[in-house]
Amino acid sequence: MLRTPFLLLPILAPITAGCSGTRRTEPSRTATEQLLISAAVDHALDGLDLGIPQGTKLWVDARYFESIDRDYAVGAIRNHLLREGGRLVNGRAEADAVVEIRSGALSTDRNEMFVGIPSVDLPIPLVENASTPELGILKKNDETGVAKIGMTIYEMKTGALAPYSPAAPAYGFSDRTRWVVLSLISWTNTDVMPEDVEK
Repeated sequence: MLRTPFLLLPILAPITAGCSGTRRTEPSRTATEQLLISAAVDHALDGLDLGIPQGTKLWVDARYFESIDRDYAVGAIRNHLLREGGRLVNGRAEADAVVEIRSGALSTDRNEMFVGIPSVDLPIPLVENASTPELGILKKNDETGVAKIGMTIYEMKTGALAPYSPAAPAYGFSDRTRWVVLSLISWTNTDVMPEDVEK
């Protein structure tokens, strides 16, 4: 009598397996890509010293700033202007000067280097995705975030270029490099996060 349930397991297994599952979300962009771009924005602004007179009322015109990461970049620019000593106002009419911003680049580049025997697809009938394992001596995967931010500041009353308007766009770069040696030893170098918050 006790053996009967075990005899039914081969029949019940396919049924019970079909009743369970795990749902995973797959965002269109990885967290690493987002961190590379936002870090590049931060690095571009870190090197931007405008010399804005303390208390200058500024209105940020972001209509020419187009990017999938627009909100972070515009927020970072507003934060930088405040730290430079400017005061942000809600309307153009209230401002001493208008800060017109534009995006030249907010994206990532990727380069790979591989030394070894790459994986090879095997034409095995009735088997999908059959391949040999990758045998690597050295593998380098380098991802770079790139930001180019343009900024024109002009006086509200006259429309003339403000003396503290930057003469050239600001550039920022971030990097994440993953190394793998002999397919066993791996490490990552990155500047997208401070060391004290790296996972």
